Amino acid sequence: MIKVGIIMGSDSDMDIMQEAASILNDFEVEHEIRIISAHRTPDLMDEYAKQAKSRGLQVIIAGAGGSAHLPGMTASHTTLPVIAVPIKRNPADHEALWSNIKMPPGVPLATMPENGAKNAALLAIEILAINDISVAKKYELFRAKQYNEVVEKDSQLNHSE
Repeated sequence: MIKVGIIMGSDSDMDIMQEAASILNDFEVEHEIRIISAHRTPDLMDEYAKQAKSRGLQVIIAGAGGSAHLPGMTASHTTLPVIAVPIKRNPADHEALWSNIKMPPGVPLATMPENGAKNAALLAIEILAINDISVAKKYELFRAKQYNEVVEKDSQLNHSE
């Protein structure tokens, strides 16, 4: 069953959003990837968000650049957790980030760093792990591996004399 929906405003966002799909693949979490524009296909966005829960989705990861209305508008149409990935192309432009972190009270939206699709997928994994023992075990192993890699690198650095 598909548990995570990955949506993006344009196919130009695929390079960033594919990173979320890659992490979900690593954890063997079923997901879907869709292009849904808050501005060009608002009815599709509304329908997607409203039907997500009944289709079995548990988390939505939404990426968009520019004015980045897709994550916030999706969050306003569902009670599922929505994780925003502000897409940043221009080094001086933070419009997508600002759009996502300025949500009004009452409509929560978890916002990742700019181009932070990997962290969005990991947050989705954490959410799923609350009720899925298999995902929880995989995530614990992932975190332990990260820990051990840092300890090993530190050990090599400090004992290479």
